[in-house]
Amino acid sequence: MNTKIKNENTDALFNAILTLRTVEECYAFFDDLCTVPELKAMSQRYAVARMLDAGEIYTKIVDQTGASTATISRVNRALNYGSDGYALTIERMKDEKKNEGE
Repeated sequence: MNTKIKNENTDALFNAILTLRTVEECYAFFDDLCTVPELKAMSQRYAVARMLDAGEIYTKIVDQTGASTATISRVNRALNYGSDGYALTIERMKDEKKNEGE
């Protein structure tokens, strides 16, 4: 856990996010919480993380997401040396997709 961001307000935000039950609820909450550029930047970084996890090369990621190589490098560093938040969600999404196919 990153102790630099851990505080009562961040805990409250994360607990609020955990109450969301549908994608539509997420859209409503994040539309209220974030600016459009903030939300686009976060979704772009998550797309980059999924593509890196899938073994895609930087040039393809740049072409498909529009992310800069600096952003891709930052996400790659988080995937390899971060808190494993990307990996946790990516693996859970893969598991959910696999379970839907059964």
